[in-house]
Amino acid sequence: MRLVADQVTFCYPGASRPVLAGVSFDVPSGTTAAIMGPSGAGKTTFVSLLGGLLTPQNGEFHGVSDAGTRHPLPTVCTWVLQTVSLLPERTVVENVHLGGFLDGAPRAQADERARKALELVGLDDRAGDACRVLSGGEAQRVAVARALTSRRPVLLADEPTGNLDAQTTEQVLDALFAAVAGDTARRTVVLVTHDPAVAARCDVTYELRSGRLVPVAARQA
Repeated sequence: MRLVADQVTFCYPGASRPVLAGVSFDVPSGTTAAIMGPSGAGKTTFVSLLGGLLTPQNGEFHGVSDAGTRHPLPTVCTWVLQTVSLLPERTVVENVHLGGFLDGAPRAQADERARKALELVGLDDRAGDACRVLSGGEAQRVAVARALTSRRPVLLADEPTGNLDAQTTEQVLDALFAAVAGDTARRTVVLVTHDPAVAARCDVTYELRSGRLVPVAARQA
């Protein structure tokens, strides 16, 4: 799914300056894109606008399928939020099931997807544990696994590796950047990160600063 922004402007009421000031971009289908920038630059606001959680004052974001069909991004996105929002008394696998259920998958298929996703993020041995006993990093990986069970072609992730060590970060990025199960195409992934090593794994890096989104690096093939 290709991602397009057309002169997007957003400013919080009462703020002295906009978060986005006429941002435009065109991210090809299957691209992995990192969003970086100083604290307070509006990175979380940007992905919230991109995914439809907020509405810009001007301009718009939309997705374009490989067939050329235009889609509102909320209908084609899945999320990894900074707040993982797990159900603490439910098991790990029950929490991960939710991603498949939201896609309309029957229970058996949702369970198959969930167990595969937990294997990808290295938590298959915790499937039956209640989420309340997990560490912060483990809870973050459960949230990633939950998103991976969705078959939506766009994944938006806000600091998905913030609580992870270097080895686990690599494992989670491998999972996020893999092809959608049952398909040959990669998801289009947009992730917010403060970690240059995470950004280096992406195809392109953008910096958000003073309301502008500027491509600053491209991964070498």
